[in-house]
Amino acid sequence: MHDIRAIRDDPTAFDAALSRRGIAPMSPQILAMDEARRAKILAAETAQAEANKAAREVGAAKAGGDDAEFERLRALVAEKKAEIARLNDEAKAQDAALNDLLLAIPNLPDPTIPDGADETDNVELHRHGTPRAFSFTPVEHFEIAGIRPGMDFETAAKLSGSRFVLLSGAVARLHRALAQFMLDVHVEDHGLTETITPVLVREEMMYGTGQLPKFGEDSYQTTNGWWLIPTAEVTLTNIVNGLTLDENNLPLRYVAHTLCFRSEAGSAGRDTSGMLRQHQFEKVEMVSVTRPEDSAAEHDAMTRRAEAILDKLGLPYRTVVLCTGDLGAGMRKTHDIEVWLPGQNAYREISSVSVAGDYQARRMNARYKPTEGGKPAFVHTLNGSGLAVGRTLIAVVENGQAQDGSVDLPAALHPYLRGKTRISAAGQMI
Repeated sequence: MHDIRAIRDDPTAFDAALSRRGIAPMSPQILAMDEARRAKILAAETAQAEANKAAREVGAAKAGGDDAEFERLRALVAEKKAEIARLNDEAKAQDAALNDLLLAIPNLPDPTIPDGADETDNVELHRHGTPRAFSFTPVEHFEIAGIRPGMDFETAAKLSGSRFVLLSGAVARLHRALAQFMLDVHVEDHGLTETITPVLVREEMMYGTGQLPKFGEDSYQTTNGWWLIPTAEVTLTNIVNGLTLDENNLPLRYVAHTLCFRSEAGSAGRDTSGMLRQHQFEKVEMVSVTRPEDSAAEHDAMTRRAEAILDKLGLPYRTVVLCTGDLGAGMRKTHDIEVWLPGQNAYREISSVSVAGDYQARRMNARYKPTEGGKPAFVHTLNGSGLAVGRTLIAVVENGQAQDGSVDLPAALHPYLRGKTRISAAGQMI
């Protein structure tokens, strides 16, 4: 959400920042609504002053025996009370309309990110690892002989429809090991606070992190009004919803492993084969809450935490900064980490690490109290995948596949598999 005072102070800068997203100037509409709202508030205050004055004079008129003046003043007080109620109602309606408009406007992009139309204009920051040279043509995850027995799309479709998968046996065990491994790295190596959160949330929590009002079609809502979380960003970030934190307790750093649910409303025809894009999936999510001056450094640190998982698994990847045309609506700046998938002969996103600035904090009314004194200020919030578990499984099996259909598993996972090191061509953990 945007600060109306900042828009009043520099509407030109606000419109210029939005123009980088391809959005036409909005400050004239915003300021007109703001002026109308403020005018109603001023009129209500003026009417209240007049009512107060008349109320004081009523007693004097009665005491002086001036019945005509007494009745006039009494009628004026009643008239002013009705006028005040009407003006307050109109001001509230205009305030709600302005608030709805500000809620729907995307975040302003960070000045440091590149301009661009779409993902082709993203800028690569660095690469790590060299894609393996195969002596055979590698296949996609769902085509690997040792993986097929444990990755059942037909039964999942019977149970739930398209874009679901039933994992079993060695593949299910590998999926569980990956999630446990990620949590351990983030807790033990990176010092994040492990958190178990609900996956059903109230509607105001979805507003708090920006999934609503604009992107409701991308998520699922239950018949009693709860929403299924599209990511633990929603629950972890909203921990500070409505709070005023002590500056000495910042930063807060959380990590959670949850189920996630997305309708994939805008992805018809994309990644229909395999488990790359699912309605239900699991993710290990990181969230940080910081002082404004610390958020840029925290963004880089969170990116390194996500990259560390891939480093430990020995998976090649590249990290890019998203351009304005590919930037999520609620974010100022995003680093996408893309893992190498030999079956697709391409790098594919496995983590997005983003800084929202105070955009979410304003929606949640999340502040901190400076140690040195002064007024409470809005915190900055950041989030990032650390990592998407299913996509990591895809990367592990595609990069570890052998010509006979077996899969060599990363050494970092061996302790989580009780010393097992491979999935055989028959689909057994050995």
